Formats: sequence, C-alpha cells, structure tokens
Amino acid sequence: MSDRVFGAVCVVAAVGMAWAAQDYVAPISYEPVGPRAFPRVLAALMAIGGLWMVVRPGADEAGFSAARFRLIGLSAVAIFAYAALFQTLGFIVATAVMTIPVGMAFGGNWKQCLAVGVGFGVGMFFLFDKLLDVVLPTGVLSFLLGGR
Repeated sequence: MSDRVFGAVCVVAAVGMAWAAQDYVAPISYEPVGPRAFPRVLAALMAIGGLWMVVRPGADEAGFSAARFRLIGLSAVAIFAYAALFQTLGFIVATAVMTIPVGMAFGGNWKQCLAVGVGFGVGMFFLFDKLLDVVLPTGVLSFLLGGR
C-alpha cells in the first residue's frame, strides 16, 4: 500500500467522522462550543494530513514495509488504549501515556515523547476545559484539578 492510498483512506475516514459528528448535540447546552466541534476539528486535521499524503512529491517511493506496518499497529493499539482509559486516567494522563508509544513509533525517544505528551496534555486540557469551557475528565488528577 502506498502513502497515497493510505492518505486517500484517511480523507474518506475524515469525511465519515465529520458526517457522523453532525448529529452530536448536547441535551442541555452548557458548553459554548458544543460536542460536535472536537470531532470536526479532528476530522479536518485528518483530512488535511491525508490530502498531504496524496499530493506530496515522492509519496509512492516510501513503500509499505513490515516495519511501517508495526509502527501503524503500535499507534492503533495506543489510540484504542487511550479511548479505553480516557475516563479512568483523565485527559492529561491518558494523553501523556498515549503519546509515548505513538511518538516512539515515529522516531522519538521515550523522554522526548513523555515531555511532549505531558506538555500537550496539560496545554490542551487548559485550552479546552478552561478557555473553551469544554468539560474534560480529570481522572487520577482530580485532586489537583477539581475532580469531575
């Protein structure tokens, strides 16, 4: 499978994600952004990344080796674990834990990946939870962040 085919699959999946999110409505509107904003933003980013993979020069030369398959598999397992542990661990910890194997799959060492994961988790938590008023689970850090 070439990068161009994988990019096209990402674009199709992103369109499906955005279409599925159109019916996300909170029964009580307590958030200014609403529940459909986050999946739509993720779908847009995924579509942009997929389009880049389709149109970028040299995409077909990358090939699809067993090592690349393992990297994609490791990333997929990390993302499924992230979804399963999101409520229990909370947004910040789950995000930090998920970025370690995903970052290492793309060439980072575990210290770099942990630092980026913690920074990204904390930054996104405060952006969404505090600035945009989108409630995110605090999980094991509820004693620090005022539990939910």
